[in-house]
Parts: sequence; structure tokens; C-alpha cells
Amino acid sequence: MFNQNQSDQDDLFVDRENVNTPFNELLWKRFTRRQILHSTNIVITGFILQSLNIVEAKKSAQLHSLEISELEQGLDETLHVAEGHNYQVLLRWGDPLFKDSPEFNPNKQLPASQEKQFGYNNDFVTYTPLRFQNESSTNGLLIVNHEYVSSAMMHPGSPNAFKLTEQQVDTEIFAHGLSIVEIYIKDKSWKINLDSKFNRRITPHTKMQFSGPAYGHDRLKTDFATDGKKCIGTFGNCAGCLTPWGTVLTAEENVQTYFMGQANKTIEHENYQRFGLEGDATSKSFWGNYHERWNLKQHPQVGLHAGWIVEIDPYDPEFIPIKRTALGRCKHEGCDVHINYDNRVVIYMGDDQAFEYIYRFVSNKKYAPGDRAQNFEVLDDGELSVAEFTDQGTVIWRPLVWGQGPHTEKNGFHSQADVVLDMRKAADLVGATPMDRPEEIKVNPVTGTVFAVLTKNYQRNPLSINAANPRSFNQHGHVLELIPPDQNHASREFKWEVFILAGNPFENHNYAHYHSAVSENGWFSNPDNCTFDKSGNIWIATDGFYRQGSADGIWVSMTQGSQKALTKHFLRAPRAAEICSPCFTPDQKTMFCSVQHPGEDSSFDYPSTRWPDFNENIPPRPSVIAITNNQDKVIGT
Repeated sequence: MFNQNQSDQDDLFVDRENVNTPFNELLWKRFTRRQILHSTNIVITGFILQSLNIVEAKKSAQLHSLEISELEQGLDETLHVAEGHNYQVLLRWGDPLFKDSPEFNPNKQLPASQEKQFGYNNDFVTYTPLRFQNESSTNGLLIVNHEYVSSAMMHPGSPNAFKLTEQQVDTEIFAHGLSIVEIYIKDKSWKINLDSKFNRRITPHTKMQFSGPAYGHDRLKTDFATDGKKCIGTFGNCAGCLTPWGTVLTAEENVQTYFMGQANKTIEHENYQRFGLEGDATSKSFWGNYHERWNLKQHPQVGLHAGWIVEIDPYDPEFIPIKRTALGRCKHEGCDVHINYDNRVVIYMGDDQAFEYIYRFVSNKKYAPGDRAQNFEVLDDGELSVAEFTDQGTVIWRPLVWGQGPHTEKNGFHSQADVVLDMRKAADLVGATPMDRPEEIKVNPVTGTVFAVLTKNYQRNPLSINAANPRSFNQHGHVLELIPPDQNHASREFKWEVFILAGNPFENHNYAHYHSAVSENGWFSNPDNCTFDKSGNIWIATDGFYRQGSADGIWVSMTQGSQKALTKHFLRAPRAAEICSPCFTPDQKTMFCSVQHPGEDSSFDYPSTRWPDFNENIPPRPSVIAITNNQDKVIGT
């Protein structure tokens, strides 16, 4: 946790009567005389929430009201969903994925068992019909990330990571990665097809390969990957997306905690320091003691093998996953794909750490509908850029291209490979705007605008605030909307607005901003993931609200029209759980989402909840749930 160094009293002075005042007026009241003197051009941002409505008129016919009976905020041991909806626990940690998978035994976990079972702490989840370009909402593939493990919640005796046996370590390794599994509806309930040829576990031991600018580069060469072209495994997988050509992009985020050894004594010490990879000083795993691949002493450059966007073809069980280096290396929360009007592929990415950046990739090759072979090459060549948010409401995409601006040999960049390997350094040099922990960056399929979710930043002080990150000690987070001109996502400049400033709007010091009619249950804190339905409504999932006394969950809001930013409480998580990655079937009659780390504030032996089994012999289990409407309607109606 970060420490608060500045009293809110000097920072915020909005009175209760102003809680529903338009944000552009409140922003002028936001700053003290001292802050105005020390913050460059901050006071000129009164225009921020002037709605451009660039596509509202032509899209208005697609809108519908969200008929949701809001849940009350609260915190208890189970999961709640809005009236008129039910949920089914579809997959739990340890559930079998194959016909020969052993049954789950939490007191006798084995690596060979976990390799064939659903992994731990599921995060990103997406659904794709069983046949590519089919619209089936009753039979498809579910692809799920397994971000990390909690040793004290996973093993009897509640050990920490440095007291694990080799067998426990190997079990934890196989609990990471991804699960791909075929699912289908029978008797109005979702089932797992254990005989499916598509079912697959992808783990930190799975063979993989690099592509793009860093492919075969000397900095990627190790004793176990001597050509710099091949690598092994993926871990720390947070969010991701489904591509229009039917593949999955999965994002490697907090990979720095898995490595042992002294990073400051390696040839890559400068890179590791900027990345936050310190080896022994930050390691939370014991993997390097039993497997030298995670020990920087034996393999000093292996840390560069992690922190990428990985592409996987769920339709091909033999597909070797590809780490797409053209998209850069950082702590990727996730990514989203958008096909521009000229068929170039645009990728948006957030680097999930305090004061890190928002990135964009625009391909040189064009997306070819129906031509999967050509589309498998589209992410290896293009322009990488980083966002600068001006106080005048403009987003400027600064190129991160070798040979341009400061990205030259003088600054240590000898090729585009160095730019993507040292993407944070490259972004530092062009004046990118440090953000309040960029999480999900998603494109609204109706409006064509880009929504950037920023979860919080306790470290921001009054002298480092700016229009796009307007609160010091930001404990609640916010959501920005980025507007490309004429729907051109490759444009050098966008406009931006504040969509929501999270936190309790009924407490003046939070300086929260929502629609004026938001209810006492409609506000939230710590937005993390988001998705959109076919009407352009945004569904926001949170992570960390429970630490403030209210359960995490899902809130939904319209993104245009008279109810824009009127968030409504749809789902409430069990105690200490995070809700991740809501997604829909094509007919929008099922929503899937992850329930990650239930009972995280406790231990295997003394859990604060036993969701979802509520069996005294079974600990809480991270799970994927399927939500349906009781009347077989679209979710949210």
C-alpha cells in the first residue's frame, strides 16, 4: 500500500451542494492557490466534459434503457446478482478439463493433476463460437487467463511462497497460464465437454516463440533459447481480447515478481530497474530455487522473455503461442483490437503501474476479412506510440520508432528491437503522460470512442496532478473517454473527456463525478476491467473496493444520451473477491465473468468465505460464472 503524504484538506474543497454540478465547473474549484501556482496550465481545463457527441445522432436508434433493479452495496460471503438474473458456477479452480483429469483434492495437490485441471485465480475470460465466424451462443470455446496464485489460500497450513516444497512449487506453476475449454448449453445450463479436441492448458512450461522487431535479437538469447527466437511459457496473465480473426491476445502483467537472483548485477540492470524487476528484492515466488529458468544468476537476460502480449489460436490445439514484440514490453494489463476504417489494425494497451502510460499500435499491413493466414502477420509490423494528455483536452500519440526523435543510438537504441524491449524508457523520452494505473483500454463498438480505465494512484501528490489525472492521493480511480477525429483511430491527435471520477459522490472530499441521478448503490471505487454490449453500454468491473468496506462487483451505464454515466449496481462479489472481464455470448443472453481470489484477506485454514462450495473441507475457489436472465432476455433488460 502507498502512503498518503498530503492532507485532503488542502486539496479538495467542494461543498455538498456542488456534488451534481457539471464537472467542468467543479474543476475550476478543485485547485488551491498553491496548486495553481505550481501546476502548469491546470486551470484552463473547464472544457473537459463538453460532449462532442460525434456519433450520437446516427447511433441513437440502437440505445435502450437499462432495466436493472440495483443491488445494495454490502460485503458478505456469497455472490449476488441483480433481480431477474441467475448465475451458475461454470468452472472452479481444480475442476477437470479432460476426460482423464483427476478429481480435485485440495489436501493432495500434485503437478500432474493441476496440469489437467482448471487453474488458479482466473482473470480474463472470453467466449468464441465453436466454429470461427459462426454466431452460436450455445456452443463455443471459453478462454481464461490464470494470473497468479495465493500460496496461503491454495495450500493447507497456509505457507508463504518461500516455505513451499518442490512439489508445491510445481503445482503452483501449472496453476498459471490459460485454460481453453469447449462449453455448451443443455437443459438451460452450461456444460463442459471433457472430450473436446480443443481443450488445452497453456502454462509456464508451454513452448512458445517470438515474432516482430525483437525476434532473434541478442538480448533475447539465453542458454535455453540460444537463437532468441523461441521461448518457454507465459505467466502473470491479466486481461486480453479476442481478435476479429479468431485468436486471443493475452497480456503478461506482473511478471517481475517471479524471478530470483540479483537483477542489479546483470547486463540488463538498467532495463530491469525501469521495469521494477529487482530479483530477490521483489520476488514473491520460489520458482528460481527449483528451476533455473527463473533465476537471473544462471540466465541474466531471461527477464526480457516476460512482459509481452501473447497471441494464441484457440481453434488449433497444436498452435505454438507467439509473443508479439512489436507491441512492446511492459506490465500489460490488457489490450483491445479495433479495425480502422482503412482496415489497419489498431491495438490499445495499458501499463498497469502508478505513473505509467497508455500505448497504441497501428499496423502497416491491413486486416483481410476471412484471410486468417494474412491476419496472423498483421501484428508484427507497425507504429508503436504512447499517449500524451494535454490540459487542453487533446491526446497526442507520440511515436516510439527507432531513428525518430530521441530513439537513436545516442540514447541506447540501436534498432526497433531496443525500442520495444525498453518501451518504458522510450516513452519517458517523448513526454508521455504518467497515468493513475492504466488498466483496461477498450473501444466502444457503437460510438467508436476509446475508454481508458484508471484504477487508482495513492502516490500522486498535489504538485503532480494534471487534467487527465486531477486528484492527488487518488484512492478511487477514474475512467476517461478518448475521441478519435472522424473515427480515424490512426490519427495523431484525439480529444479526451472525463467519463467518471469514481468514489462516493455523497462525500465531498472524494470529488467524485457521475450522472447527477446516481444512487447510493450506483457509485463504485477502483474500476479495473470493462466491456461493452451491442448497445454501447459499458460494464465496469472493480478490484479493491472491498478494502474500503464494500464488495467489488459490476456496474453498468449508458455511454451516450441522457443517462450517460448513470452507473447501476449489477453484481456483487463474495468477500475479498475481485470481479474480472465480463463478456457476452453473441446473443447477449449469457454474461461470463471471473470471480478471482475470494477470501483473499484470509487463509486456506481459516477462510473468510468458502464460496462457491460452502463445504468445510474445501477452501474458497476462484471461478468463472455464467449469468443469465430469468426470462431468457438480453442481460441487463
